[in-house]
Amino acid sequence: MQINGAHVLVTGANRGLGRQFALSLLERGAGKVYATARRPEQIDVPGAVPLRLDITDPASIAEAAAAAPDVKIVINNAGISTGANLITGDLDVIHREMDTHFFGTLNVIRAFAPQLADGAILNVLSAVSWLAVDGAGAYHAGKAAEWALTNNARLELAGQRTLVSGLHLGAADTDMMAWYTGDKTAPEVIVKTALDGIEEDRTEILADEWSRQVKLWLAEDSDIMYRKAAAALAGTT
Repeated sequence: MQINGAHVLVTGANRGLGRQFALSLLERGAGKVYATARRPEQIDVPGAVPLRLDITDPASIAEAAAAAPDVKIVINNAGISTGANLITGDLDVIHREMDTHFFGTLNVIRAFAPQLADGAILNVLSAVSWLAVDGAGAYHAGKAAEWALTNNARLELAGQRTLVSGLHLGAADTDMMAWYTGDKTAPEVIVKTALDGIEEDRTEILADEWSRQVKLWLAEDSDIMYRKAAAALAGTT
């Protein structure tokens, strides 16, 4: 999959990783970059085509697909993090996370899939797709569901030769993670790894050391996995 000359759509491009995706795609020579957001007037990426897209609104998705019929790569980056747990959290808030990460991403894929033959989809996932974290139960469930969606979409779209990739990462140095005091990876480093992965036709892209470590822990029994994760997060061995 070649990015140079390709027409690409990025969701959630008004800030953070989404904005960096739009910038880096243009730097790599993408033919056109649709930078989308619920409020496109907030997009400040010179050379990009601002486009309104609310991934939780099916009508908005349909309008965006009609406005961008030449897209060959879709980067599903839009997301939220509410801090809600599953047992004690507000159910409406939990629904928002699932509606965004799972159903929103699914509806974008369904809308654009017919034009993505020999193209690509990148879903921005997380190491939290694999590892539950207290205080982020809804986010974990939403990203785990989006990981499952990524794997199923890959199977369903194989016949039209659409590359479907999942990007897993730990903490990125964005405003969404401004509260986090641990190690964070610069957005441009994460995005470079992701775009390199697309061009190498990789279906699973691990953006940093934390995502690689969590992937290794999946082979452990769950109690061992969570004990090691707790020790690592606490800065112990």
